[in-house]
Amino acid sequence: MIDALFFDIDGTLVSFQTHEIPRSTVDALAQAKANGTRIYISTGRPVNIITNLGAIEHLIDGFITVNGAYCFVGDEEVCCLPIPPSDVEAMLRDARESNYACIVVGERDFSVFNDKPILHEVFCDELAVKNIDFSIDALRVAQTQRILQLTPFFPASHEAAAMAKMPDCVSARWHPAFTDITSKLADKGKGLAKMARHLGIDPARTMAFGDGGNDLAIIRQAGIGVAMGNALDALKQAADYVTTSVDENGIAKALRHFHVI
Repeated sequence: MIDALFFDIDGTLVSFQTHEIPRSTVDALAQAKANGTRIYISTGRPVNIITNLGAIEHLIDGFITVNGAYCFVGDEEVCCLPIPPSDVEAMLRDARESNYACIVVGERDFSVFNDKPILHEVFCDELAVKNIDFSIDALRVAQTQRILQLTPFFPASHEAAAMAKMPDCVSARWHPAFTDITSKLADKGKGLAKMARHLGIDPARTMAFGDGGNDLAIIRQAGIGVAMGNALDALKQAADYVTTSVDENGIAKALRHFHVI
């Protein structure tokens, strides 16, 4: 029996093609909820830009956000794991020297350092994020808030050199244009474990869905890990089950396969 479901957003719940949650997924989650299964989000997105879940908002019981760095249920904080200030400084120094854009996610504000066209192409166009306030001073955010995540827009070839300057952080790349960097104490799998402990849920009775590199930890941590048909090969190899893609009713098919609905 499955007590709780954990879902990545982009490429799992939400289609990259339509930027919407398929009707089959909405109906399947409503049925799972009616059957007594709790529903949680597990995303690399910070709270500020989770704007595409309106169709299932009423079904959601809690959130793992910024790849496990900030987890909450209702108004209750389950965990907050900020990046050490020295690593934040190192990242922004490298962004300035190597001339790439970097999103700086504070506990209150979502900001952009050294803005570049690629950020608009990926976040605003491809991911359909429409509410970014580019007027927020990223340096001020970095100096006055706990920083939960940094998202630098550099290729994988630059990643090792950048991460060598940030010893207390880990990188979770799920897009070729950028990676998400958090405290090494945080990932989606650790987030699931903390949420399960907080809620009194046995992790063996959980199921997690994902498609990207940042989903590896939670796919391995969950009782059942499900990779979408559009997932990376490495995630498919780590999963207990591979369903069809988000656009081919993958979530509904997996929930029926495991008799959740």
